[in-house]
This record gives sequence, C-alpha cells and structure tokens, in this order.
Amino acid sequence: MRIGSFDLFCGGWSDTLDHADLKGAMAMRLTQNWTFYDDTGHYSVPVSVPFDSVSALYDAGKIDDPYWGRNEYDLRWISERTWVAKRQFELTDANIELVAEGLDGVVDVVVNGTTVLNAENSFRSYRVDLSEVAKIGTNDIELQFRSVVAEGAARQAAQTFHIPGISDRNDGQVPIANGNMLRKTQCDFGWDWNIALAPFGVTGALDICAKTQARLDHLHIAQEHHDIESDSVTVIVTAHIAGDAEGDTVEMSFGGRTREAQVKGRVAQAKFFIEAPEFWWPAGQGMQPLYDLEVRMRDEVMERRVGLRHIELVVQEDDAGTSFKFKVNGREVFAKGANWIPADALSGRIDREEVRDLLQSAVDANMNMIRIWGGGRYEPTWFYDMCDEMGLMIWQDFMFSCNLYPADEAFLANVEAEVRENVRRMHHHACMALWCGDNELLGALTWFDESKANRDRYLVMYDRLNRTLEKALKDEDPNAIWWPSSPSPGYFNFGDGWHDDTSGDMHFWSVWHENRDFEHYRDIKPRFCSEFGFQSYPSNRIIETFTDAKDRNIAAPVFESHQKNAGGNERIAATMFRYFRFPVDFPNFVYLSQVQQGLAIKTAVTYWRSLKPHCMGALVWQLNDTWPVCSWSSLDYGGGWKLLHHMTQKFYAPVSVVVNPETGKDHFKVVNDTGENVDITVQIAAVNMHGVARPVADATLSAWASKALDLVSLDHGTLNDDEIYVFTWQAGAGEDAVTGGDIYAPKAWKTYDLVNPDIAHTIVEVDGGYEITLRAQALGLFVAVEASTQGRMSNNAFAMLPNQEVKVTFVPQHADEKPQFTIRDLYTATYGAEI
Repeated sequence: MRIGSFDLFCGGWSDTLDHADLKGAMAMRLTQNWTFYDDTGHYSVPVSVPFDSVSALYDAGKIDDPYWGRNEYDLRWISERTWVAKRQFELTDANIELVAEGLDGVVDVVVNGTTVLNAENSFRSYRVDLSEVAKIGTNDIELQFRSVVAEGAARQAAQTFHIPGISDRNDGQVPIANGNMLRKTQCDFGWDWNIALAPFGVTGALDICAKTQARLDHLHIAQEHHDIESDSVTVIVTAHIAGDAEGDTVEMSFGGRTREAQVKGRVAQAKFFIEAPEFWWPAGQGMQPLYDLEVRMRDEVMERRVGLRHIELVVQEDDAGTSFKFKVNGREVFAKGANWIPADALSGRIDREEVRDLLQSAVDANMNMIRIWGGGRYEPTWFYDMCDEMGLMIWQDFMFSCNLYPADEAFLANVEAEVRENVRRMHHHACMALWCGDNELLGALTWFDESKANRDRYLVMYDRLNRTLEKALKDEDPNAIWWPSSPSPGYFNFGDGWHDDTSGDMHFWSVWHENRDFEHYRDIKPRFCSEFGFQSYPSNRIIETFTDAKDRNIAAPVFESHQKNAGGNERIAATMFRYFRFPVDFPNFVYLSQVQQGLAIKTAVTYWRSLKPHCMGALVWQLNDTWPVCSWSSLDYGGGWKLLHHMTQKFYAPVSVVVNPETGKDHFKVVNDTGENVDITVQIAAVNMHGVARPVADATLSAWASKALDLVSLDHGTLNDDEIYVFTWQAGAGEDAVTGGDIYAPKAWKTYDLVNPDIAHTIVEVDGGYEITLRAQALGLFVAVEASTQGRMSNNAFAMLPNQEVKVTFVPQHADEKPQFTIRDLYTATYGAEI
C-alpha cells in the first residue's frame, strides 16, 4: 500500500534522530512543513522534525543566541508558555498508525481535532491507531506542548506531600523547579554546569505507517559463553511479534549462517553456534569485531551488529571490604574513562558526526569506558553503535538524578514502560557493561528537610522506584548486569558512597566541594571511583564565543553567568593561590586553571591506578560540555581538547610509571593494563629549574598486568630544594614497544624560582595542517600551544629540557581557516615574559 507520495519504511522502536530500524512497511515521515507557534500569537516559525523550542526560535531569527552573554535569563519565558507544532498530510488510505519517537515534554497529539495521544515521557516511543480519525485526503496533525514549568508545578501540587527535588536546595544551580515530576532530561531545568531553559520539542521521528496484521516488534539477543577451553559461543535470537503471525516463517542470518524459525505464541527463536568466535574487546585490550544479524518476516527486516563478549561485574568480599571490578572475556580490566552528559543543552543542535568526534577523543585519550549519567538522556542507537565500534564500554544510568521521585502507580507504570523499551533497544550492544538505577538518589535522601525528618517515607519511595527499574530490566534481559545506584556501597546497602572507600563504587568530591588540597586524593583507596573532578575555565577561544572583551574577568556578571557551580570561581582562584604564583593576565589565568585541573585529576588517577587490583576503575567527571561554560570537562564545548584531556592521554596510557609520595619516601610504581606482562626500563633524574639533570636511579622490571608493581623508592632527601624528578621509560619490544615520560614535583610550584625557558618556535604548513617546532633554553613546564581556530593539537601541557626539540602538529577542523598560535608555559604565565 502506498501512503501519500512517500516510499519510506516503518517499524517499532528505532533511533532517535535516525529512524530506519525496521525495513519493509511503507510510511510517510512527517519531517518538513511544520509551523511552530505560541499561545499568545506573537511567535510563529517554520520547523522541521526533529527540533527543540529554543533552537527553532533562534534559527528563525526571533531570539538572540541563548549561549551569548546573559541571554539565558531573558529566554526562560519560552518554557512557561503553551506551544503548538502543526502541519497537514495527504492520505490515499486511512488504515494507518502514527509512530512517534522523542516527544520531548508533555505533549498532546491531535489529529483532525481529536486527541489521540497524551505523551508524558520524553524517553519513550508511542504507536497510535489512527484508523478511526484519519481520512482520505487532507489531514491535520497538531503537537500541543504544555508548559513544562506549569505542568511540573501542577503535578507537584497534586501530590499528597511535597517530593523535593534538587531545585529545593536553594543554591541557584537548578533554578527551574519540579523537574523531578516529569520524565524528561533532568538537567534541562538547570544544573551546576548547564544552562536552564527547559527546552522541549521532538528529538526523534514522526511517521505515518500502514496498519498491518502483524509485524516484527523487537528482538532479544543472548549469548551463552561455554567453558574457556572450548572458546565457543551460542547466540540465541528471539523475535517478538506484534499481532497475529502464528505459523509464519521468520528467517534469521548471523555470522554467515541462516536459520528459519516458526512463529509460536508470538515469538520465533533461532540459535547460532559459533565454534571459533572473534571476541569483542574494550579499547586497548584487543579488537572490536562485530557480527551482522538480519531478521526477516514477510517484507520486514531488522538488522543488528553484535559483538561476542562476556562481561562480569565482580563483587566479592575481601580483606579490605568488597571488590568492584569488570572482567571481560575472563580478563580483569581497569576501567579508565569519564562521565558523559548530553552532547548539547539544546537537542536540536546535536550533530552525529560531532558526537563521533567526542567519543573518538575519549578513545584517543586511552579511555575504555564512559558512564552515561542519569540526569541526561538515553542516547540514540547510533551512539551505542559507535561505542561498539570504538571499544568504549558503557556504564548506563537510568535517567534519575539528584532528586526524590514520585512512587505512585501511574508514575511507576510510566517508568516501567520506559525501562522495557530502552532495554529492548540497547541490550544487545557489546559496549553495554552495566545498568545502574540512578545517580545519587541515596545521597538525595540526606539533602532535604523533608527526607531528613521522615527518612522512612522517602526511603520506601526510593525502594519502590529502584525495584521497578531492576525488575523491568531483568524481565527484558535476564543476563543484564545491575547496580542499584551510583554511588553505592553494594546491593541492599543504603550507606554513604561519598566517603566509604571499602566497597562498591564511590563519588569523591571532597577536593573540589570542600576546597581540599590535591594530596587529599591519596587519603582514600576506592574500589572504583565513578565520579571525581576539578573545574577549569573553557579555553580562551571558547570564552570569546560568549563574551565581549570587557567581560573577560572571572568576577564579571557575564562570566559568572557561565559559572553555574556556587562558589566555583572562588575555589579555582583559591586553589591557584595554593599551588602557583598568580597569573599575569586573564588569558594566562584561563591557561593556569586548566593546568591545575589536569594536576588535580592526575594526582587522583595515578595514585588509584597504582593501587591495582584494589582499585579497578576511575571515571573522571566529566568528558564533555553541553554549552560554553566553566566546568569539570576535559573537552571544550564543540570538542576541542583542554589541557586536561592532553594530560589524560598520558596518565591513562596502557603502560605508565607513577609516583606515590609517602612519609620519607617517593615510591615509583609501574602500571600495566595491556593484559600481558611487559618488560619496562625506567630512568630517573633530578632536574633543576635551569634544566640541569643528574641521574639518580634506573631500573628494569617485568610489569605484570594483574597488579601495579613497586619499581624503586627514593628518600625525600634525594632532591635538592630547586629540583624535581624527570623520568622516562621504554616498555615492550619491536612493533609493540612504547615510550613515555613524566615529571614529579614534591612541592607546590609557587615555591620554585622558575627560569625563563625562552622557547623559540617555528611554524610550517604541512599537508592538512601545521607543524610547530619548539626549542627551550631552560626547563619549560606545562608548555602549551593554543590555536585561534577549532582543531586537534597532537600534544600539549608537556615539559621541555634545554635544547630539546619538540614538534607539535595542529590539524584545523576547517581547512580554509588560518589559525594564529600562542605558546604558553608556567614561567611566562606567572612571570610575564613574552614569547
């Protein structure tokens, strides 16, 4: 049957922003020709699906750039109004269904004057029979967006008692209240790094589909890994059918083999025995082969790519408490990574290739895991496809964060449907390592007056929600790895995951929020730290995108409006005063903030990696930014690498040497995450500020993959007052050989009398970019090359010895842009010498 003039396909759940999941049934995609207008009649603009409310108005020239200056505060009215998106479509047959994905907000769908759907969950899709309201010829469809601000308030008022959310903390970081009443991206209402605009719209696709007797609804894909000696896998594919297809044949192809299965009781199942599988590995542990799966019924096709792997979460009691570590294909893997937040605060601005670049940057920095944080959104299917291809394991939070939530039957039923749908969509991905109930809901029980006064009431509500999540997950995927909350000391443990380092996963924020020194990271020994971070400012190039020159001061109102963490600028400045001599101007203040951010995270990661296997994971908060803002990210908004990301690439290296200072001694340790023993040779020198070096030790060791090993210990008296350690290493042999190096200063950098490194440089255009060659006359510290345009620098935040030549390449994102380069180092940033 042909519907209108379109020849597209239709099916069950598919990708947000990319529908084509089920191929075969004709459909009309309602993408173009929408008009979006408000209830006052003052605004009316054309939009295309997908879209978000704020971007739509900006793209039409109706509002100023929401990310510039303090424009945010003048645009919150958008979320306070009722809006409508409307269009028409033509039919030659009225026996149809509407498939709606990503209706973001509280949305009433009206077709030909009849309300056919009340959508109130941004994380679900809906299929609606329109055969009773549709007609041959011209049809009208409206998406009526209720004000999310008014709807949240109304739902809060309807509760029998107040259910507090993060906005009740009254610190200004989440200024739009009652987001916890709605199944919507929680950080849309503001966060301590996000703009507060409560945008709404459509993040997915709207399709008019032919109504069929039966269709493929969803697939379940399970793997049975046999004993290690046989090294074989059985893949079980179960096709679930919507409608009556009893006795029909479903054809399934996997790994070059084809099976036919009959539909019985609305399911069809086939098994594929793979004798010699190519296993999928996390990045840095091996390759990521993916097998093609194709399932056909009648004229419909579903396709998946499946990686064969076995992931375990090992939670076992030991002398220190309880372990928390991942084992992949029988091998324990130290999880190195970061937390992921939405790629943009405005969904209409999210670009698939820009997201790919962000994920590639994670891999390029030697990460193997990202945690999709519970205050954002479930990512589209193509996101998980990318992670499969790149070897990025996913820690997937369900979308609950830092609030208390209703636990009435209607809310929990809505949540259950959300969980089932997303688990069905995502469970087969090789990258999926763990499903976690929420972010910091256990902590939220201690944040609010109501929950502190009546903990039992709110704890029971939490438990009802948590059990709903777990049961729905396990019903859909019995083999899924479940973790109740992050942080959590363990199953059925409602204890303090911020300060208990003996068990489970930990969030450690004392250094940032309590303004403690970096050395405090060494006071704890986490089993797995899934959140920790330290802020810096966005790069100077990014700051120029939201400020005038007069606003480039950390106390300027415009700049403060892009610092959402209460007291954040004060903590950055206080820390800088603790460790450094103060910078000479604002651009160097920005540079130095990124240096100290990198040093903070390096202190934590290098120590915790040295505890392996006691500690088996460190996920930095955070990888990316949602808009140009002061934050904990290692990547700027738009994907540029901050100095932290360059430093991360080094301290997450598969083979690394770290320094652990203890009373009286500095212990040099070797960390090896490659999965195989590696021979390593290390040279250690004492170097003064002029760059004069004297050797103090060297050692050779066979570094185990199973644990960090002591290499050499040096008395604190080894160094003179003006010296630091500079050490290099060579690991492996042949094509697998790697080299590395690092520095370690036992005192605050402000205590050293730095010497001008007098760095000379030349810049040469090369194919596709630029090569910058640098040579120093004295010790150069945290040498950084900045470009005025977006692009990728090959190295940054490095140390230089006298007469050492370092080559850095820069590849601009846009070949037609001619960048200007600025070179910075610790001396020029704090003493003022010009380069």
